[in-house]
Amino acid sequence: MKKIKKVESQKHRILILGASGYIGNAIYKELGPYFRTFGTYRTPKKDYETNHQFFHYNVEEDDVYEILEACKPTIIISALRGDFNAQFIAHQHILEYVVATNCKIIFLSSANVFDAYSKFPSYELDKTLSHSVYGHFKIKIENSLLRLAKKQVAIIRLPMVFGASSPRISEMKASILETNAVEIFPNLIMNVMLDKKLTQQIHYIINRNKHGVFHLGSTDLVHHDEFVKDVVALITDKKIVFKQVFTTNEDRYLAVLPKFNKLPKHLQITSQEILEELEK
Repeated sequence: MKKIKKVESQKHRILILGASGYIGNAIYKELGPYFRTFGTYRTPKKDYETNHQFFHYNVEEDDVYEILEACKPTIIISALRGDFNAQFIAHQHILEYVVATNCKIIFLSSANVFDAYSKFPSYELDKTLSHSVYGHFKIKIENSLLRLAKKQVAIIRLPMVFGASSPRISEMKASILETNAVEIFPNLIMNVMLDKKLTQQIHYIINRNKHGVFHLGSTDLVHHDEFVKDVVALITDKKIVFKQVFTTNEDRYLAVLPKFNKLPKHLQITSQEILEELEK
């Protein structure tokens, strides 16, 4: 084993809640070789059951405290999905654990915490406000985390995340296969993210012991319809039917840009670079 791996692995014990999900699993693969990394899975699968780093956890039925006690993490990464109410209760228990043990939580939030503001992109210190149930739920957890000591929290707000095996691309492929229309939102201006780059960014935040609110998305903005058409062109040569969904007659923004917590140049990415990665 390389020396660097040994040094890092002694530094942190990491628990990824939701490590069998798309983003959680990508983070697990990135951090696993460097840290003592544990994860939770919800749907039973042979790979997870035989992996002693993985714990079965159903947010609606199980108590997260048992897993925290078993892993004794110094960093908890929350990439959970599931019933919002059950998730909120689980995060209250996580909070108690963070306070009691002085560990740190990295919470994956969403650009949707700003979905009530549509005139401009959003920055880290902007006030959150959402009209959606999902955005409202993320704000509720964010607010409870912001009561913790500053150094114990990193909130990561994400736009749409893409990757070769991402659910969004799988959905597009399924629609194309079944000759269904692919939905596009012509008036939506957003930024986007690549799964591989996101996991590197999280690795950097852990290594450098960063805290606060991070807006991790492409440095540029794109129209949803144009970006999706570009992605579809990479998937197929067929002529595809696009279903235009208008939620408003004016352009609306759902984009998270950094003003204060900017990451180094090599960890930044543009929408064009994401398309180039998807083409590989």
